[in-house]
Amino acid sequence: MQKIKSLMARQGLKSPQESMSDMSPVENFRIPSKEELREMREQPINSQAEQEIIDSIEEVYFSSDSFDMVQHELEKLPPDLNLQELEEYRDKLKRQQGAVSKRVADLILEKQPSYVKELERVTSLQTNLQLAAVICTNARRQLSSSKEGFTEASLGLLANQRRRQLLTGLLKSLRTIKTLQRTDVRLSEMLEEEDYPGAIQLCLECQKAASTFKHYSCISELNSKLQDTLEQIEEQLDVALSKTCKHFDVSHYTKVQLAYSLLGKTQTAMDQLHMHFTQAIHNTVFQVVLGYVELCAGNADTKFQKMQYKDLCTHITTDSYIPCLTDLCKALWEVMLSYHRTMQWHEEQDKEEATPATDGDGEDESDESIVGRTYVKKKLEHGLTRIWQDVQLKVKAYLLGTDMSSFKYDDFILVLDIISRLMQVGEEFCGSKSEVLQESIKRQSVNYFKNYHRVRLEELRMFLENETWELCPVKSNFSIAQLHEFKFMGQCRSPSVSPNRQASSSTGSGEVSLFEQYHQDGNPFEMQIENKEEETEDVLASNGYESDELEKSVYQDYDSDSDVPEELKQDYVDEQTGDVPFKSVSKETMRSRKRSDYCLNKANAPILTNTTLNVIRLVGKYMQMMNILKPIAFDVIHCVSQVFDYYMYAVYTFFGRNDMYESSGLGLISSRLRTTLNRIQESLIDMESGPESMGPHGPPDERKEKVPIPHLSQLVVLTASGTLYGLAQRVVATESLVFLAEQFEFLQPHLDTMMPSAKKPFLQQFYSQTVSTASELRKPIYWIVAAKAIDYEQMLLLMAGVKWDVKEIMSQHNVYVDVLLKEFEMFNQRLGEVSRQVRIPLPVSNVLWEHCIRLANRTLVEGYANVKKCSNEGRALMQLDFQQFLMKLEKLTDLRPIPDKEFVENYIKAYYLTENDMEQFIKNHREYSMKQLTNLVNVCLGSHINKKARQKLLAAIDDIDRPKR
Repeated sequence: MQKIKSLMARQGLKSPQESMSDMSPVENFRIPSKEELREMREQPINSQAEQEIIDSIEEVYFSSDSFDMVQHELEKLPPDLNLQELEEYRDKLKRQQGAVSKRVADLILEKQPSYVKELERVTSLQTNLQLAAVICTNARRQLSSSKEGFTEASLGLLANQRRRQLLTGLLKSLRTIKTLQRTDVRLSEMLEEEDYPGAIQLCLECQKAASTFKHYSCISELNSKLQDTLEQIEEQLDVALSKTCKHFDVSHYTKVQLAYSLLGKTQTAMDQLHMHFTQAIHNTVFQVVLGYVELCAGNADTKFQKMQYKDLCTHITTDSYIPCLTDLCKALWEVMLSYHRTMQWHEEQDKEEATPATDGDGEDESDESIVGRTYVKKKLEHGLTRIWQDVQLKVKAYLLGTDMSSFKYDDFILVLDIISRLMQVGEEFCGSKSEVLQESIKRQSVNYFKNYHRVRLEELRMFLENETWELCPVKSNFSIAQLHEFKFMGQCRSPSVSPNRQASSSTGSGEVSLFEQYHQDGNPFEMQIENKEEETEDVLASNGYESDELEKSVYQDYDSDSDVPEELKQDYVDEQTGDVPFKSVSKETMRSRKRSDYCLNKANAPILTNTTLNVIRLVGKYMQMMNILKPIAFDVIHCVSQVFDYYMYAVYTFFGRNDMYESSGLGLISSRLRTTLNRIQESLIDMESGPESMGPHGPPDERKEKVPIPHLSQLVVLTASGTLYGLAQRVVATESLVFLAEQFEFLQPHLDTMMPSAKKPFLQQFYSQTVSTASELRKPIYWIVAAKAIDYEQMLLLMAGVKWDVKEIMSQHNVYVDVLLKEFEMFNQRLGEVSRQVRIPLPVSNVLWEHCIRLANRTLVEGYANVKKCSNEGRALMQLDFQQFLMKLEKLTDLRPIPDKEFVENYIKAYYLTENDMEQFIKNHREYSMKQLTNLVNVCLGSHINKKARQKLLAAIDDIDRPKR
């Protein structure tokens, strides 16, 4: 292959391209000679064979002018050359070339006229170009001479001036660009200074300037950078907006709002603000609870931070529950206060913007601003309810996360007080009744109160069984309002107001809103601990007496009537009417303290025991719970009534239960009292179980609401005649119950305001059927003392030895009268001795004397009814004896009239009645026993009643007695 190429180079062979390049343009278009054309035409080949030869030519020969056909054919040669094959291939190429040449010759001959005409045009064009070259040469020569002849200096000056102007403008632009490039530093400084409006305004001005110089490449980059900076400012502005959710600052918030208004995103800012408030509530409560949980958990490995808030609340310990709740409410208060101040800021802005908006020039702008303000106002108003709902749900999860049934009472009351204050905040915040909080705290309260009341009743039973019924020395002006459990009644003018709410009321016209009171600093939930520390009281007397000057000076604040507030003097003043519906001490009791013969210089202090005081305190605690939490008011009042019922039933069981009541015929227990005692026994007293059956798991389910019957302490002795059969203890027990009933009367208006209207009949029934019957227990209790204090049996024996069928009128009474009077004198003396231990009020001494006199009179009638024979003179002697007894008795007692005086006199006088009168007497006087009436008829037989009349009268007596059978 290399040899062939070198041979061709020596022979001077050229490729078709090279041959064509050597020819001049005219030569390239040379017309073939006639001989050549004729030779081509004379070649013997038909058109079909010619076409087949042309078609056999490789496509590559038709590709482009730059195709090197020689190189192509040489490359096709095989490595081993064969002469015969080469010659055959050469002949083939020649035939192909000949066919192509013949075809070209045919085409040339066909187009020859057009070719000749075009060649003439080319010749003409060549001539014209030569002429144009001469013209151009002459023009250039003339221009050169003009340039030399014109003033180049003047044109140079003009060009330099124009260039100077351009450079001056460029310098100004460069300085502006330099200032723009330094804007980043100033923007950073302004952001650090929290001057967001200035930063945004500067950024917007820079963007405007940058758009002026956007034809500079450096400015296009700066423009995008300023846009990024503006977005960064918006992000920082959003962070600054979120800070206002916890600690609202007027100047800070004003800057933020002005910045958003410059951006034209006031409504967007309001949407973002509500999102931040929602997030602030969640983050705040979570962090507060998490802090306490982690603090109490110590080094526990539990990952509390990954817990849900609801689950986290279940890990709060009992000791940290109240501090955590207080901090929780404090933190939520800060958020709500910030929202409240945010609303105030917008209200003030609306007032300021509304004034200039009335001008005619700014109508379009004012319309737009009015739309914006309306949107903001509605958004803020809707946000109130949503934010308070979030607060309620968070506090609800916290409240229900812990079982508070084991809390101490003061702690639970503190929880109720905190939630009550929180509900007050909610009411002032958005007018909400806080149904979510009320329902959750009601659930906890009902659960807590059931357990609490059960334990308190058990404690009361324990107190009663260990009570020795000794007098608890209190001051003469003792009032339950002095006990710290009842302080809430003095703090709030109305029982329906929360204990702490009065703290927020001014001494002037009315209440001050919490948001106004704590607008700048302080927190309404910080008052809880302060109130707890202020709980002091001083109600106990010194050694039970108030006679010595030292003791009076020490307790001067309580003893001085002038220092006692007017409300406490009146006990309770109805807030609506100003009237004093009830007095804690009745007029009769006040008179008794002045007239009683058995005071013995003892101060007229209320008679009560430690147990009574505990019951009063317990009632105060129950009322606190009602006062704070209205929904469970009925449950609590029902439990209050059970406390009173149990105390009353215990006093009756210890001192008043006796099977001889009915036989006495004195009607000691009224039907109302009997019904009340039976009701208490059926509904409250567990008669089947005793103290030993009360295990740690409590009574069976069916007896959960009942309490075992109490038993009197063994230290109380009621059988000693020297102590008048425990009269001192009986007085203390009975009068403490009466005092307790008086305090309940005093509290009735308060309880009535707390009781739901649908349940008020229960309260009225409790007072009319239970509280009002407390004083009726005096009769059965003191009757036992009266029945044993005087030896009535000895009287009957002495009367049996008297001869009543005397024939002459006697002037001297019988001995049994003196013996009986001596018994009464001894009884009077013992009463005086007992009064040295405990003051015996006049109603008590009156009841005792009444019982003793009634029993004595009935004993007299019984003695007279035992007489077998009696004359008219004997009846006169009976009257003499009885008159002597009455005369001496009136000197011993102030009781007027003498009880059952007519009972004896009518029986004595009945001896003189005729048959008809006697029959009427029997029908009208059913207070006498059948034996007494029968004896009366038998004694009268023979004097003025015959046997027939006797049978008739006995039949009448039998008719009277038959219904009793």
